[in-house]
Amino acid sequence: MNADATNISTFFMGNYWEKEIRSLMGKAIHRYGMIQDGDRILVGVSGGKDSLTLLTLLSERAKRVPLHYELLAVHVDLGFQSNGAKLLTEFFEAQKIPYHIEYTRIAALATGPENRENPCFLCSWERRKRIFYLAQRFGCNKIAFGHHKDDIIETLLLNIFYSAEISTMLPLQALFKGKMTLIRPLALIEERKIERFAKEKGLPYFPCECPASGQSKRKRVKELIRALEQENRLVKGNIFRSLSNIKMDYLLWKK
Repeated sequence: MNADATNISTFFMGNYWEKEIRSLMGKAIHRYGMIQDGDRILVGVSGGKDSLTLLTLLSERAKRVPLHYELLAVHVDLGFQSNGAKLLTEFFEAQKIPYHIEYTRIAALATGPENRENPCFLCSWERRKRIFYLAQRFGCNKIAFGHHKDDIIETLLLNIFYSAEISTMLPLQALFKGKMTLIRPLALIEERKIERFAKEKGLPYFPCECPASGQSKRKRVKELIRALEQENRLVKGNIFRSLSNIKMDYLLWKK
């Protein structure tokens, strides 16, 4: 294959690949009825590849669909004294996306000496509370998080292994008696595709600043799934499909 043919092939493969990720997000939005005309959506942007990809795709989509919805990018600065907030501010302004940076001391609270055992839970809880407060403050009826297909699969296993329950993240979840709705438009997209999108688009994502991030239970579950996939590449997809293939007659019930 000559150089011209290679370039043409690369162009169409790249074009197809980008169409696929946009199509999967659109499919999730339509399947679960995530976005309606007139919505005001708070997009939680942590600074990772997932949330920045979500914001980018939602912003692009708003320009080409007949529905009108507004986006507000919100970053909760945990207080690790990094330059993450500065990087995100520059990105939001360059993309002309309305934004708010919320500065907090959640890091000191979660990683303090009185909370050695479970810093991740407290950090997540406090950050989530702040997001809900900000959604109400800015008049947003929906909150969008960048959780993806892998997150849903891993959460199912985490809850089985460590909480003794069968549950996971929902693509669409009504909160506070329907006054607010949580949406996850990346629910049908695998993490590896999101990572590729973020890299190819040059999104300014940065690693989690928390010193405990590399030691989480989620990481252990991720490694387990990866090991099982080496034996059977269908494992991850089968776990995801099982969430829509529940045989109630074969589950144990308390009497």
